[in-house]
Amino acid sequence: MKLLAIETSTEACSAALYLDGEVTERYQLAPQQHNKLILPMIESLLVEAGLSLKNMDALAFGRGPGSFTGVRIATGVVQGLAFGADLPVAPVSTLAAMAQEAFAETDSQFAFPCIDARMGEVYWGVYRQGAEGLAELAGRESVADAGAVEFPEEAAGFGIGSGWGTYAAVLRERLGEGRVHGILADRFPRAHWVARLGVEVFKRGECVTAENAQPVYLRDKVAKKKGGVY
Repeated sequence: MKLLAIETSTEACSAALYLDGEVTERYQLAPQQHNKLILPMIESLLVEAGLSLKNMDALAFGRGPGSFTGVRIATGVVQGLAFGADLPVAPVSTLAAMAQEAFAETDSQFAFPCIDARMGEVYWGVYRQGAEGLAELAGRESVADAGAVEFPEEAAGFGIGSGWGTYAAVLRERLGEGRVHGILADRFPRAHWVARLGVEVFKRGECVTAENAQPVYLRDKVAKKKGGVY
């Protein structure tokens, strides 16, 4: 199985190559530089592996939620590559990718991925560790005030993502005593985990065509406030 994945939905930009179970990744924290970095990252991975897009079985991308500009970049790039190489595309939730990272680093059965959405809100989801250690959504992904996020009553686990760096106290109070076992606040969605989850999407036969590789913003409208739009 050969799959190329990209992720540009937050301050971090990354690309990853999955080759029969092994993942090689290019990753850089570079706000507002994703459009300059992502194609060279892809090219370097393919050159290093001695492969081309034509050798891939599929592509994967972080479909959001996240920065509107960042999610659009990933969507546009993956559509262009998929059209050119006639490849199927695996859309992967950025929140699921972060949850998968939390499961890889901890023994928790639940993860609370949370991205700072600016405007006083967070992108939020609750994931449980399912069969074979894969992240499974419990409930729904949403954009909400940190003090109003939803979660299953039985959920207790690790928080991960920039939203925890900004709203840890509010989120802890919302979830209640003892539900948050730890926090990985300095983490962003990475192509490494998009690739691993993308392989599962491919195996389940849930890939889409290039034109159907669409972003998920969660926000329907954006109002520009002081500090800009994220």
